[in-house]
Amino acid sequence: MAFLNYHHLRYFRAIATEGSLTKAAQHLKLSQSALSVQLRSLEENLGQPLFERKHKALVLTEAGRIALEYADSIFRSGEELTDLLQNRAGRSRGFLRVGAASNLSRNFQLNFLQPLIKRDDVELIIHSGTLRELLVQLQNHTLDVVLSNTHVRRDATNSWHSHLLDEQSVSLVGHKKRGAKPFRFPEDLHTTPIVLPSLESSIRTAFDLLMDQTGVRPIIAAEVDDMAMLRLMARETNGMTLVPPVVVKDELESGKLVELHKFHQIKESFYAITPSRRFPNPILKQLLAKKP
Repeated sequence: MAFLNYHHLRYFRAIATEGSLTKAAQHLKLSQSALSVQLRSLEENLGQPLFERKHKALVLTEAGRIALEYADSIFRSGEELTDLLQNRAGRSRGFLRVGAASNLSRNFQLNFLQPLIKRDDVELIIHSGTLRELLVQLQNHTLDVVLSNTHVRRDATNSWHSHLLDEQSVSLVGHKKRGAKPFRFPEDLHTTPIVLPSLESSIRTAFDLLMDQTGVRPIIAAEVDDMAMLRLMARETNGMTLVPPVVVKDELESGKLVELHKFHQIKESFYAITPSRRFPNPILKQLLAKKP
């Protein structure tokens, strides 16, 4: 049975934190060659390479990311031992690192992560960014999952899995105006300003195609590529907004906004994107297992 040397874990953790052997050696006041020997010994004991070299930098492998999480947990346990002896007992916690596309509904993110939010044994780390940025982080093992409204295709380099979490018809929403006549689709689009998602959105593409088919040229008040901003625009505009209902869920429930027209043929899809991994995050596995 391989012996796990905790000094090796300390050295490995320093290399992972500093991103290079040179900086870690300076921090630990060791020679670079001695530190390299210690790292090699840990990799031999674990039977897995922990780093790979990319563009002259050391990048954690998948096994390295797992080892770092356990190393962090081990050192936190040492801190908890001190807390315990000082009557400040703690508890070991798991981590889930989530990337959320910046144009994704915050309400949807909240609904998806709800089972974990009240668990005191799980720490959520949530990053927002473009899908391209987040996929790079997913590839580098710094994220466990990316939430997106775009399906990602697998290719020869990346074995992505796009788990379909939900599909929702999109709607036109607006303020309920006293004495106003019921909204007529598509006639009223000729005279009522509309806030739309940007041209990069799949629902915008489907909406534009529908407008071509009906021969309507809507009055576009604004185009927005961020769902949080689209929600704010829906609340403030005097016209109407094309949006998945989950984005303005609270406003619809409170009556601040009303649904004017639902497009059953235009749907917004929500995905959890994961890579093929030998060591999947067990918390994520449990979360995805609860989805249809």
